[in-house]
Amino acid sequence: MPTLNETVDLLGRCLGTVLREQEGETFYQLEERIRLETKRLREANADTAPMQRELAAVSVADAEKLVRAFATYFLLINLAEEHSRVQRVLEPSTAQRREGFEQALAALKEEGLDAAAAKALLSSLTLGLTFTTHPTEMRRRTVRQHLEQISKVLFEHPEASDHITAHVEALWATPWLRHRQPTVRDEVNGGLAYLDVIAAVLPQLERDLEARFAKVFGTKAELKLPLSLHSWMGGDRDGNPSVTPRATEETFALHAERATQALRRQTDEAFARFSQSPDGEGEPFRVLLREVQKALAAGETAATTAGIERVTTALRAQRQPRTADVLARPLSVQARIFGTHLASLDVREHSALTGQAVAELLTRAGVNGYEKLTEAKKVEVLRRELATRRPLLAVGEQAPEVVEKVVGPLRAGREARARSGHDAFGAYIISMSEQPSDLLETLVLAREAGVDIVPVPLFETLDDLQRAPDIMRTVLELPEYRAVLRDQIQEVMIGYSDSNKDGGFLAANWALHEAQRQLTEVFAAAKVRHRFFHGRGTSIGRGGGPMARALLGQPAGTVGTGVRITEQGEALQDKYSHPTLAYRNLEQALYGLILAAGRQAKPLDPRWLEGMGRAAAVSSRDYRALVQAPGFLPFFEAVTPIREISKLRIASRPVRRPGPSQLSTLRAIPWVMSWTQCRAIIPGWYGLDVGLDALGVELSRELYAQWPFFQSVLDNAQMALAKSDMALFRAYRSLAPDDAMGAQIEQRFHATVAKVREVVEGELLSKEPRLAKSILLRNPYIDPIHRLQVVLLRQARALPADAELPAHLENALLLSLHGIAAGMRNTG
Repeated sequence: MPTLNETVDLLGRCLGTVLREQEGETFYQLEERIRLETKRLREANADTAPMQRELAAVSVADAEKLVRAFATYFLLINLAEEHSRVQRVLEPSTAQRREGFEQALAALKEEGLDAAAAKALLSSLTLGLTFTTHPTEMRRRTVRQHLEQISKVLFEHPEASDHITAHVEALWATPWLRHRQPTVRDEVNGGLAYLDVIAAVLPQLERDLEARFAKVFGTKAELKLPLSLHSWMGGDRDGNPSVTPRATEETFALHAERATQALRRQTDEAFARFSQSPDGEGEPFRVLLREVQKALAAGETAATTAGIERVTTALRAQRQPRTADVLARPLSVQARIFGTHLASLDVREHSALTGQAVAELLTRAGVNGYEKLTEAKKVEVLRRELATRRPLLAVGEQAPEVVEKVVGPLRAGREARARSGHDAFGAYIISMSEQPSDLLETLVLAREAGVDIVPVPLFETLDDLQRAPDIMRTVLELPEYRAVLRDQIQEVMIGYSDSNKDGGFLAANWALHEAQRQLTEVFAAAKVRHRFFHGRGTSIGRGGGPMARALLGQPAGTVGTGVRITEQGEALQDKYSHPTLAYRNLEQALYGLILAAGRQAKPLDPRWLEGMGRAAAVSSRDYRALVQAPGFLPFFEAVTPIREISKLRIASRPVRRPGPSQLSTLRAIPWVMSWTQCRAIIPGWYGLDVGLDALGVELSRELYAQWPFFQSVLDNAQMALAKSDMALFRAYRSLAPDDAMGAQIEQRFHATVAKVREVVEGELLSKEPRLAKSILLRNPYIDPIHRLQVVLLRQARALPADAELPAHLENALLLSLHGIAAGMRNTG
């Protein structure tokens, strides 16, 4: 098989051929001159001003084609790297796979767990992967399909350059960008497309878990994958007016339709296979499967699931173990994990809107002035209300709009459960949970909708994370709340995005650590099972980085019944577009879960706790001094493409929450995405240097060597620092009228790199040479897109503020955002 470099070279030649043929020799020579010159300038660390002037003279039409050419190159490089990763995974090896099931189970054995204890642990855990949308995953499905075809040829006929060139030609001639803003339905369809790939690999993943268990513990065990799938697409209402109750209702229906189709297909395939007649009379397994088909056709979810379980039990009872293990497993896994609901759809709503809806309902019931009450009085009113069974709306009464917008999705969830089972409607998440009343209000609304839910608070800012243990302690002491919770699991969602935007990289990481550690103590004291839901992005500033590393970086003893983690649209293509990669990513994620759950909680050294508390406080003050300084917001809007991102048709969600145009209302994804586009990436490192200074070199080295949490923090910071580029950032700084802040950021970048290198005692990413090499290979080719983006931003901002962007300019800007996202791989 060809090497990565050979594959990259092949794809580059195919693209070059298409550019020469489709755009002419003059354009091809322009593209090649810019490519080679920017590469030379980077290698020589030479003055880039002449190149910037040349790019400024390029026509907008040629700029659009240049950006598209380099962006296409990165899509092809990404395919080559994907191809290389698949080859590495498929290479036969007798060695224990790194971050695989065997390594995880062996670690449990070393912790002292025997087979029975290990099986019990696995059966108590769940890794809940939650799909969400992301604005940089804005490619049309048609473009993704062309890339899949190129990937297929690479795997099956890597020598067939004519076939590859034909697909590259089709890709080049295909419009990349949507002519309209994507709808919620577009985003739902785009995300759900990856579930088929995941479904195809789960049966083998489960079989391999059993095989590794038998190898490590010397005994066979029937195991079920500790995995559940969830989605926010079509249910995430926070700040997105497009996600109406109707859109949520339609998403539930779409989930049910697709799940039923998949289950029917698996049942039909099993029917064709299970022709055995063990006693020579009839075909008993087909008889059972006919009952499953009838139940499925009648929409009887419970009967369908029970019928499939009976088939597997009957196969084993009739001495057909291999049929049960191999041929029946796809059906049983499909039924267990996807059921007739496909993925559990969560609903997320902002606490301000749930509060307004409850206030309106109470007013109609004769309780006036709720919104003006103190928190203590609100809790008193809500407890009194929850102690009754009365509806606040009379039967048949039309709900006012402020109520219907909030209660409508809850009602849709109730109906989805009635149709597709309890798992159809997942969690109800309250954004910006700040008080106990935020959870109690949700219970009032759920009662009004006639649905049983346990509210999931989302603690996002530093202050909210710090107050989270007290909030949950108060709530869990209320008998009205415990009456609803019963013996169910209490989920708590913690936000990586707003906490970082609020307090900076180091302080946010520490606040998340301490919130989990202290909340775990609260749940233990209340004798309540818990699960943390990690709202991570793909970028380091939003909790990104390898999932296994993130799980192992959690405080020991806090995993509880497992974890839930968001998987954003930007990561879905990277992780789940190919079966081999989907298998490997799921295996690594489960490895991290099993190891994190199996670790014994040990008291942390008081020096570590005190030192990190001091470092986080110093770092947060330093970060806030930057982002709260007069003139920061205009500087940010000048040196990043945030204003242009807000105007472009990238996603269904606005870039800001309702309210004035200020940093607090800006959503975290565009915040991080903007800093990544200009290559400063301050959400991934700013303030870390002063935090490390506060710790001191010796203590920092001790923490890095002995504490998985601190190691994860510094390893993630290294990734952000390695992807930052001050030479490119200087080009964006030319867009700002005053560069004092830019100079400060650059000085602090170099200080942070030096400090991190001192602590880790080596170069950045020395432990991740493959990633370091990838960044070095990509940089020369991403440079032209950055420099063209600066030119395009300057042209766009020269237009009147209320002017429409010309089509070529808008397309070129959109393609530059997309090209940089493809080159950087994790932008938000």
